Amino acid sequence: MSSDTLSSTSPSSAAPSRPVPRPGVLAIEAYVPGKSGAPGLGTVHKLSSNETPLGPSPKAVAAMRAEAAKLELYPEGTSRVLREAIAARYGLDPARIVCGAGSDELLSFLAYAYLGAGDEGVFTEHGFLVYRIAILAAGGTPVVVKERDLRADVDALLAAVTPRTRIVYLANPNNPTGTYLPFDAVRRLHAGLPPNVLLVLDGAYAEYVRANDYSAGLDLVLEANNVVMTRTFSKIHGLAALRIGWMVGPAEVVDAVNRIRGPFNLSGAGIAAGAAAIADDVHVAAAVAHNDTWLARMTEAVQGLGLTVTPSVANFILIHFPDEPGRSAEAADAFLSARGVITRRVSSYGLPHALRVTIGGEAGNAAFLDALTAFVRGETGA
Repeated sequence: MSSDTLSSTSPSSAAPSRPVPRPGVLAIEAYVPGKSGAPGLGTVHKLSSNETPLGPSPKAVAAMRAEAAKLELYPEGTSRVLREAIAARYGLDPARIVCGAGSDELLSFLAYAYLGAGDEGVFTEHGFLVYRIAILAAGGTPVVVKERDLRADVDALLAAVTPRTRIVYLANPNNPTGTYLPFDAVRRLHAGLPPNVLLVLDGAYAEYVRANDYSAGLDLVLEANNVVMTRTFSKIHGLAALRIGWMVGPAEVVDAVNRIRGPFNLSGAGIAAGAAAIADDVHVAAAVAHNDTWLARMTEAVQGLGLTVTPSVANFILIHFPDEPGRSAEAADAFLSARGVITRRVSSYGLPHALRVTIGGEAGNAAFLDALTAFVRGETGA
């Protein structure tokens, strides 16, 4: 055997003993959702996932049940019925709408379509964790931009744009802070971007916002060729278990995403329930009214305990705790969990001294305020 043959089979050049992910995949920190319960307790109030306390529209439930008689059939592959219902609700062309398994899937599709090795995706430091995951999964480079007072900073975002930038993700309102950018600031951000950079406006909580200077960005999407808006049925529509999201964008972007999107990516039940939910204005109005009432009450009550609350326009509040033993966010979370109130730690968002708390139903909100009051006052009884 020649020396060349020996060198080609040496241990140092041997093939891996198992499949190895491409570089960068194992650098992705998997998304960790909030806790769902507290084992061993009776009544538990889950205020960790920004779910609506009103549940889904009865019309959506009826539509989903009607699908049970045809589970053997594939759904229509483009979610046509749902796209048409969304288009009717917002006055859109259904051909410019894509539906996905939650808006998360669509955020990832956009990254897969427009990012590759060496390309950059930009988002703010406390932005939705899925942005980083999507950028890395596509082989791109995440660029994290500092916020100002827990709010997206347009000047800082524009300063972060380089010739390698391909996507800018903006959650408006943002999760987990609950803050938002007025629409004139969003327009200024768009005006400062190169035309080849895609601006993705994530409006998961748009339906809750009552501020007069806010817009989810639909007008901008319809007049620009580099803006996309994503929305979800998981929040105000109460269909989180069905995983339904949608996006609207320029025809060219829609075409690119549809080439990546697998056929039948939504279930028949999801399509039917979503189409019914988007048309139920009465149910949405009730959810908005409930949130308006309790967002103000919860904010005032927590501030009355001496804690800082970031002003929110969504269906949750971000509460800040002192970095002191026995008074920290970690201690508060443990105290509340022991009393059957589940909140969301947001350390993974760079906010280790805060808890995010969903606006729940009346009983859940009361239980939270009672438990938080006991914690702040140093009471130890259950």
